Amino acid sequence: MRLGTTSYIIPADILPNVEYLAPLVDDVELVLFEVDESGGNLPDEPTITRLAELAAAHDLTYTVHLPLDLRLAADGGEADASLVKARRVIARTASLRPWAYVVHLDGRDLAALGLRRWQDRARRSLELVAGWAGDPRLVSIENLEAWDPAAFAPLLDELPVSRCVDVGHLWFQGLDPLPALDAWLPRARVVHLHGVADRDHQSLAHVPDAELARVAAALEAGFDGVATIEVFSAEDLRGSLKAWQAAGGNPAPEGKSKPASAL
Repeated sequence: MRLGTTSYIIPADILPNVEYLAPLVDDVELVLFEVDESGGNLPDEPTITRLAELAAAHDLTYTVHLPLDLRLAADGGEADASLVKARRVIARTASLRPWAYVVHLDGRDLAALGLRRWQDRARRSLELVAGWAGDPRLVSIENLEAWDPAAFAPLLDELPVSRCVDVGHLWFQGLDPLPALDAWLPRARVVHLHGVADRDHQSLAHVPDAELARVAAALEAGFDGVATIEVFSAEDLRGSLKAWQAAGGNPAPEGKSKPASAL
């Protein structure tokens, strides 16, 4: 299992964050939430070149979180604005050979379209995204607290895409994550970990020790993908790493600094 975190831990752009994190973690999730026609936070080519250099120097991989406003079932056609944006992100980051492209399968159109029509459109969109990614297994569908995962299940049964199991979202829903981990880990490339306080994406220090230990044991027992501590500050990452180590999780990548003390 490779342990990682997000590209927004210190108050700076993506490249300074990756330079800061590269000696400390196995993987950095490039959080590309703000891509627009002018570029937004999509890295330019010189930045991509530097990110590739950091990956080679530090045995680092990347996961890419596609923009949050993708509406992959809105139209289902290749010219849909959401899909144009997804294609730009995949094309720009392809040379980094990402471990996965994390996708939110947006259910905002579900009620208006009806379940079957929504699934048909989402299927077509995912087929396009998988083609751009070059391997459908690189497209990892994340469970969200806003929608029932059962609505997405037929798509995952029919398409050879992978899963991103967001444990923090399950905790936010008040659910036990162990049944989902048992069912979904065989197809998961990514797991997201974060605690819940007044909101989600908080330090894992907010998770009861016994609960975090159950999740750590499940992952350490056989998951060989990327576990992303999906927080957005050095303080939350530091607290998360200390909590993860106390729960029995691997505290740091082999051969790298111990992040809990190095941050």
